[in-house]
Amino acid sequence: MSTLKLDTEPVAVKIAIRDRKLIVDLADGRTLVVPLTWYPRLMHSTRKERQNWVLLGGGYAIEWPDLDEHIGIEGLLAGRKSGESRASIQQWLRARKSSLK
Repeated sequence: MSTLKLDTEPVAVKIAIRDRKLIVDLADGRTLVVPLTWYPRLMHSTRKERQNWVLLGGGYAIEWPDLDEHIGIEGLLAGRKSGESRASIQQWLRARKSSLK
């Protein structure tokens, strides 16, 4: 198993969600684009919830407080998808459906 070693800590400066993709601009000029299917909570969120994001620790991670979703930039670079189990997502979706009624 290899470990990702970085010369500098990658930090996000801008976030967008378009066409079922999460787009993250980094301070060093790179742009990461990953499918929303990697992050089921984002997939099942409303536009308003997706727009309510916060950069944590100067950009090392992104948080969507309405969704209880946190994505680390290093993980994005390493190609890590959400580690949340299918059962957990199903439970979250049921609770979400109940609260939206």
